[in-house]
Amino acid sequence: MSNIPHVVILGGGFGGLSAANEIRNSLDPSKVKITIIDKKDWFMVGYAKLWIMNGTRTFENSIGSLNELPKKQINFIKDEIIEINYNNNFVKTKSEDISFDFLIISMGAILAPEKIPGLVENGFNLYDHNQLDEIHQKLDKIESGKIAIVIMGMPYKCPPAPFEASLLVDSMLRKRGVRNSVQIDFYSPAPITLPAAGPEVSKKILDLVNSEKITFHNSKKITRVESKKLIFENDEYTFDILLAIPPHIAPKVIYDSNLAKEPGFIPINRDCKTPHENIFAVGDVTSLVVTDSMAVPKAGIFAEGEGITVAKNIVLKLESKESSALFDGKGGCFLESGRDTASIIEVDMFADPKPSTRLTESTKDNLSKKLDFEKERLSKWL
Repeated sequence: MSNIPHVVILGGGFGGLSAANEIRNSLDPSKVKITIIDKKDWFMVGYAKLWIMNGTRTFENSIGSLNELPKKQINFIKDEIIEINYNNNFVKTKSEDISFDFLIISMGAILAPEKIPGLVENGFNLYDHNQLDEIHQKLDKIESGKIAIVIMGMPYKCPPAPFEASLLVDSMLRKRGVRNSVQIDFYSPAPITLPAAGPEVSKKILDLVNSEKITFHNSKKITRVESKKLIFENDEYTFDILLAIPPHIAPKVIYDSNLAKEPGFIPINRDCKTPHENIFAVGDVTSLVVTDSMAVPKAGIFAEGEGITVAKNIVLKLESKESSALFDGKGGCFLESGRDTASIIEVDMFADPKPSTRLTESTKDNLSKKLDFEKERLSKWL
């Protein structure tokens, strides 16, 4: 047996890729072996989905291949994780048992449309890349009627994305000259547009969607979907096309191994450790509570920051250093307007005395930054 420590990473998204690259950039292969396991062999920056939806992108042009990882001396195994055994330090996949010295769980959140009765039969899942082409075709054909964009559970990934989607849909309809005959309604269970960003930024986002005549309906908790009808707790509305952001849960293996309670996520602190020795968790699969009413948002930039934090902690441990790194809680999300501009929501989750957020001006330059951010991640990590 080789005695080179083995870091196993479950999931090749923002958290997993940033951690793997940070460890590899710090230590060469004679010091540490790194393996990423994921059931798919591609990585996509989530917001590219909106570009596939509006037809400016294809799926093929929006992904990077995890099969490139071995060039960086990072092993990649395409397989499904069935069991996480933290007593004996191994994970079971469909085809093998893989032992680890350090484990990073970065499996993301799972979309659970089936939790809302009638959704699968009567609406589209805006976050499912397999449905984007069909959504695009429907949006491209509609001449009149109602489009509903509905957030069906909190928390959900990439908090600004549904608002961007509404603005990009608005833009598509304007280009086709049918916008005046199509109503766009946005429904959220929250009292304001973006609770994680606080009231000021939420008001700016509300003003932005209202300025494009998109109607925001707050505090709407969905109970079920019928044919062309949304049934909320206290009222109902009709639609012709439904774009849903379904409830999110953790992968089943997380509940099976008692790392979280259904339908929640793995609780972590700023060191991203779980209660189990040398087992860490980062990104959308986790819940990092900041205040009573607020947790770190489920967004790639935060998963990346947490991944780098864990990488530093593992490297410190391998070098037998006592100190430890904490996640700084800083990040930014782009908010695209549909008018070839974007603004940036800048966030500092651990600012004193309370989390701070601000929304920058909407500029063409920020839209270029959004494209650069995607390119840079794909080239840096793969």
